[in-house]
Amino acid sequence: MSKPFLMVAPNGAHKTKANHPALPVTLAETIATAVACHTAGADGLHLHIRDAAGQHSLDAGRYREALSELARVVPTMRVQITTESAAVFRPDEQLKCLQELRPNWASVAIREIAKASELADHVYGSCFDNNTDVQHILYDAADVALLQEWQAKGIVRPTQSSVIYVLGRYTNGQTSDPEALQSFLTAHQDRKDWMLCAFGPQEHSCLIKAAKHGGTLRVGFENSLVNASGTPHRDNAASVSALNSALQELLP
Repeated sequence: MSKPFLMVAPNGAHKTKANHPALPVTLAETIATAVACHTAGADGLHLHIRDAAGQHSLDAGRYREALSELARVVPTMRVQITTESAAVFRPDEQLKCLQELRPNWASVAIREIAKASELADHVYGSCFDNNTDVQHILYDAADVALLQEWQAKGIVRPTQSSVIYVLGRYTNGQTSDPEALQSFLTAHQDRKDWMLCAFGPQEHSCLIKAAKHGGTLRVGFENSLVNASGTPHRDNAASVSALNSALQELLP
């Protein structure tokens, strides 16, 4: 295997410093985390922004500020914005963010857009017209089937084939199992560009399994604050470094 593309997701929409003191919330903290993680081996950043109160935001202006600063400080790090609803934003608000920002790369949860399926063609059409690369967030085989249906109908454009599989969800004490990856590989045999993220202390084990199957990887505090023994990582860069070291041992 060759070294897979490695993206860090340093905070997510829900966690705060009460979960881990090194979790970045402000723009300055996010920038510092991006620099440290890039140095530790991360090729990309999955970007969440927060409002003045520290809450999840899809504000195009705040995104624009963050993207500009990241491009200045870590120009070789690829940045992906999220359109995650976090049970706060509606599909029309997610579409508005994409249309106003016109990002280079965005993650989109297909099950969230399906809540207003009449907007789906506008969401994917807008991304296609604005040259926004889409990564579809898939939580289970039903999401895979919906993606394939929308691809067949032309709602999802032919170039929009990139996906990220999610093992586990935001639940107390949940633990992802590397063996659960197989259900995605079985359901989505026509996959091309795919990535994996996994919740819980088995995060790195799940990602290493994905790498062995040719997947790219997303790691970070959005999905797990702890290592396999349940000990908290010092910060996001420590998690990236540990995973990167494990991957290096697999390379020829």
